[in-house]
Amino acid sequence: MVEIQLEYQGGLRCQATHGPSGCQLSTDAPVDNQGRGESFSPTDLVATALGSCVSTIMGIYADRHDLDLTGMKVRVEKHMSADLPRRIMRLPVEIHVPINLDDRHRTAIEAAAGLCPVHQSLRADIEAPLAFHYPE
Repeated sequence: MVEIQLEYQGGLRCQATHGPSGCQLSTDAPVDNQGRGESFSPTDLVATALGSCVSTIMGIYADRHDLDLTGMKVRVEKHMSADLPRRIMRLPVEIHVPINLDDRHRTAIEAAAGLCPVHQSLRADIEAPLAFHYPE
């Protein structure tokens, strides 16, 4: 169990503190939802969690197999619904792997990415396709 403490600071902003480390981050409502958009929105953090989780799971696989993914780039797009209730509809993920992998490692690392806990925790109606790109 990990505890996250949050304090609402007014003006649609929150300060979150990670219990184990004390690390802090702020959120702000997006401009299209009455905020100033000066920090990650709560739904931006969902997209961020997905991208970092995919990266972490791939990194764990790479470390176990003496592969170096340093410099891997991951891009997540967050698409919100146009209707109410406001919700995340789509989170496509593009993963740019910095090294070529043989078929065995490629298949295994792509499967591992799809099994990251955040990807597995998303509602079934949220599209979150993973697209992998390798050097030519």
